[in-house]
Amino acid sequence: MLSKNLHKYWNRIINTIHEGLIVIAADGTIVMANQSFEQMTGYLPEDIIGKPCTMLDCDACELAIKSEEKKWWWCALFDPTHPGLKQCQCNFMKKDGTYMPALKNATVLKDEDGKPLGAVETFTDISQLHRLDQKLAQLSRQLDSDNGFFGIIGTSPAMQKVFDIILKVGTSDAPVIIYGESGTGKELVANAIHRSGIRKDKAYVSFNCAALNESLLESELFGHTKGAFTGAYQHRIGRFEAAIGGDIFLDEIGDVPLPIQVKLLRILDSQEFERVGEQKAIKADVRIISATNRNLEQLVAEKKFREDLFFRINIIPIFLPPLREHVEDIPVLVNTFINRLMTKTGKKITGLSQETMELFMEYKWPGNIRELKGTLEYAFVIAENGLIKRRHLPHKITMKPLAIEHAESFAPHLTNETSSQKEDLISALRKSSGNQSQAARILGINRVTVWNRIKKYNINLKKIIIS
Repeated sequence: MLSKNLHKYWNRIINTIHEGLIVIAADGTIVMANQSFEQMTGYLPEDIIGKPCTMLDCDACELAIKSEEKKWWWCALFDPTHPGLKQCQCNFMKKDGTYMPALKNATVLKDEDGKPLGAVETFTDISQLHRLDQKLAQLSRQLDSDNGFFGIIGTSPAMQKVFDIILKVGTSDAPVIIYGESGTGKELVANAIHRSGIRKDKAYVSFNCAALNESLLESELFGHTKGAFTGAYQHRIGRFEAAIGGDIFLDEIGDVPLPIQVKLLRILDSQEFERVGEQKAIKADVRIISATNRNLEQLVAEKKFREDLFFRINIIPIFLPPLREHVEDIPVLVNTFINRLMTKTGKKITGLSQETMELFMEYKWPGNIRELKGTLEYAFVIAENGLIKRRHLPHKITMKPLAIEHAESFAPHLTNETSSQKEDLISALRKSSGNQSQAARILGINRVTVWNRIKKYNINLKKIIIS
């Protein structure tokens, strides 16, 4: 009975299929689409029925080279020498202009004489798999940082202040910039901002802007269309498109070339961008978290960084102190890293000898926490068990800091200048009632320099304001 009335229920059957499905006539016109396809792409029937299938801009489609002999077929799928079946992964355009990654199955429909009538294509949405891949990469980075405050280790007042700011930033959608020397943990802070924020259930995409040249950087950030340049064999979904609805972390933003800075400014101002090789604006609801170890104000003065972009990304600055300015965190960092290395290597190394800990506390750690971690990894290779001793450390840690002693021998010549610099800073802070930004304007320096000098001279802001 059902077989006799199958045609009557055909549309209902097609619409129960979870995968998107379209039927294309031999001339490339879309003649039918099921509800799953409409839901996953945003297209309504009136948007696509009767329109050429090329409107989907699928990067797996191969248009045939037309000739007099073969002018009746326009798509490689209809080529008589083609098997008439194609299974592939592709990207095709949704109604809102974004690309959707999908698994595509295309089959040619033929009549009794073998003449093509059209084609049926099904699409399986794999965008969730892409998001899971990003999440897996994010979680793998967190495996080594599962202690402390969202993976950030520190109990000092300086780090507690950073943690407090992170929690407050989490309730905001404004751009955040993280300042800090290399190895201070800027990526961990960016990750903590995402995990504690209102977008924590959305995408988190991390990218180092110093890793690529200008042309590759543009393609990586904003994506490109198939054929946009030599070697662009497929559509590429850029980092901003992958981060829509969530957060994107742009590390080393001070190294971004000026032409790319213009595009970043557009995203911040209008939440729009264009792919390479395309002029269609794509909406990008993305919160930008950036980081740098460079002085952006100095780069602005040198015309190497756009002033308007600086003001847009500098809404909420977070300053990460170098390790030498919160040495009281070294013991807890050492214990944390040693426990992780013990689990990883299976070695029975229990800690540092007293002499080694004293060396760690005296060393200036120019590479900051990353250098500390690397030093312990080195020691785990050299030491067999028990305590890590002086002989297990890299030479640069145990050598006498001649350069520092040499610099200190010139201290008498610098005393007056240092004293004057400290007095000027205290005077400016009193005039500004402790406002560091205002004090920076009074002194004609940037806020980061003010912050560093407060730490350098151990200035108590509360005492200054009261006096």
